[in-house]
Amino acid sequence: MGTSMATAPASVLQQRPSAYWLLVAPSFLLVLVLYALPVLNILWLSFTDPQPGLGNYRKIIESDTVARLIWTTLRICLLTTLFSVALGYVVAYGMLHARANIRQRMMSILLVSFWISVLVRSFAWLMLLGNNGLINGALMWAGLISEPIPLVRNEVGVLIGMTEYMVPYAVLPLLANMQGIDQRVLSASRSLGASGAQTFLRIFLPLTRPGIVAASLLVFIGSLGFYVTPAILGGGRVQMIAEYISVQLLVTVRWGTAAMLATVMLISVLALMYLLSRFVKLSTLFGGGAS
Repeated sequence: MGTSMATAPASVLQQRPSAYWLLVAPSFLLVLVLYALPVLNILWLSFTDPQPGLGNYRKIIESDTVARLIWTTLRICLLTTLFSVALGYVVAYGMLHARANIRQRMMSILLVSFWISVLVRSFAWLMLLGNNGLINGALMWAGLISEPIPLVRNEVGVLIGMTEYMVPYAVLPLLANMQGIDQRVLSASRSLGASGAQTFLRIFLPLTRPGIVAASLLVFIGSLGFYVTPAILGGGRVQMIAEYISVQLLVTVRWGTAAMLATVMLISVLALMYLLSRFVKLSTLFGGGAS
């Protein structure tokens, strides 16, 4: 009785496809208006403003400014990925071997970090890394330096701020991968005479390679769209694509160039997301339930 009642709505929808489309039409139209149409408009502007053609896309090759901007963005994102994954690997490895209560506290700290505004973090780092900040003050007080080290308004400050923000994004996929490793394999390695270092380098590290790839892709994707951190810690001297797009829209009013760069970023992110999906379930990373 209960089973037949549960399957009745599904059978009705199968017999009447129009009823199904009436149910999904509002959601489909909402997605179309809020997401698809703006993306299509950006794509259209990249080919038509200021005149139809591929002029905006030729700037990637012909314009030294755009080429330098793309290279700067890629370099900073790659370095951020390298540092974030390296630090995230250490944190994830420590969490894996920590006691349950310690692991829970470390996870709580990671989750709390997601709730702190990137603007607040950037200003905090500006106060810490400035010429009169805590770090330079401590180094000068200890006699290690005679004058402040320039840690902000350059790539160093941008890298510090971006790395600190992206480390939690590296920890989560790495920890999930490490927890999935069969501990009996590691025990077998040690029982056969391998040292702790040999077991780590020859067994554990290769088994975490999918997690490293997933974490690297996730951090790199997140780093591409950074705007606030480079603007504050870079002090106008370090410009990435997101900030340049803002300048093109609000200052120079070159909508075609801004749309072209936004399209290139979108295509890059979609390609990287597809590559990421080959190593880890995206629903797991973004809060979906395990299927």
